[in-house]
Amino acid sequence: MKLRIFAGITVFFLGFTGTSQADETIAIKAGFMVLSPSGDFGATVNNVGTRIDLEKDLNFGNSSQPVGEINLNLGDSRFSFGFTPLSFSGQGLLTRTVNFNGNTFAAGTTASSEFKADLYDLSYTYFMINMDDLPSRFQLGLEASVKIFNVKTKLSGGGLSTSKNATLAIPTAGLRGRVALADFIGLSGHFSYLGYAGNFFTDADVQLEFSPLPLLGINAGYRYIKVKLDTNNLLANATFKGPFVGLFFRF
Repeated sequence: MKLRIFAGITVFFLGFTGTSQADETIAIKAGFMVLSPSGDFGATVNNVGTRIDLEKDLNFGNSSQPVGEINLNLGDSRFSFGFTPLSFSGQGLLTRTVNFNGNTFAAGTTASSEFKADLYDLSYTYFMINMDDLPSRFQLGLEASVKIFNVKTKLSGGGLSTSKNATLAIPTAGLRGRVALADFIGLSGHFSYLGYAGNFFTDADVQLEFSPLPLLGINAGYRYIKVKLDTNNLLANATFKGPFVGLFFRF
């Protein structure tokens, strides 16, 4: 299903170029990202639930996953679709009694857990400064995004097993910028944020792009995601951060 969604978006962007102007550029990126987790999560019933520490309680390991992104540049506008899967798991001896999704796990229980979240990112950027036709290039724009989180959590131990799933759509606003020497080498980054009623979501990255060939290149960077949520009976106050590398081609 995930591959079909990504392929469908790709076909849409490729088809759209047939009606576009000559200076349009499509860039398709595929890479590999390693994110380390910190913070806590939980699931409540009637506002009763315990926050579980990802590192101290359950010894969560890193998430090592492939990632993808499709960008369409049209004049001063940039349209983007990105997909980032998160998959963490761990096991630990509970040092306190934990209530998760209406189930009680006693202190001394060896518990195992999974935390998965597929992040789909739909964004639009308008470049207020767009010097992309000069040997030395600079772009700076305002960005609006919708982050769609498909979250799946599970906790097992002591003969009990329970799960909590939720889908969240989070709109964010922020900035995107890029400085480059023609299409040969460039540094880009973005920052997006939303805060409401004590909840917030932050997503940022910085990456270096190197393109020895006009249509093909490599990129490497660092991603930072911070989320604090208390909604849909799901609790989360967690940070996910780490490096990524990948390939891209454009036309």
